Amino acid sequence: MSFVFDPSKPIAIGSDHAGFDYKMELVQWLSAKGFQLRDMGVDRNKSVDYPDYAHPVATAVETGEASFGILLCGSANGVCITANKHQGIRAGLSFETEVARLIRLHNDANVICIPARFVALDYAKQMIEIFMSTAFEGGRHQTRVNKIACR
Repeated sequence: MSFVFDPSKPIAIGSDHAGFDYKMELVQWLSAKGFQLRDMGVDRNKSVDYPDYAHPVATAVETGEASFGILLCGSANGVCITANKHQGIRAGLSFETEVARLIRLHNDANVICIPARFVALDYAKQMIEIFMSTAFEGGRHQTRVNKIACR
């Protein structure tokens, strides 16, 4: 797998309570592969408000402190909506491998949002690997991406 993001920067990862177990597994898996991580929480499987964890991940990516972000919650909608409130973020909700590829290839997504209640952990890992190794295609897609931000 070739890494298209800046490997000198950590990966920001966060979840709410519904994504906690997956987040813990993904932190261990990515660390074992040699990646640096910034775990933005949640630190235990207790009901929390997802924006409290999505905003720090989005901020770390937006400011360049992190190469890209991974967010998890039950449906991934809440964390995705929250992350996309940040001007420098293009968060994409991914529920299958082809979507993980396309949110990078066509949308230049810099945060992948995974619905922990709807995908198997091994499938989430496959989506992350595809996301991390897919380069933005640019071209006609760059023109579209340039029109996303509100100015």
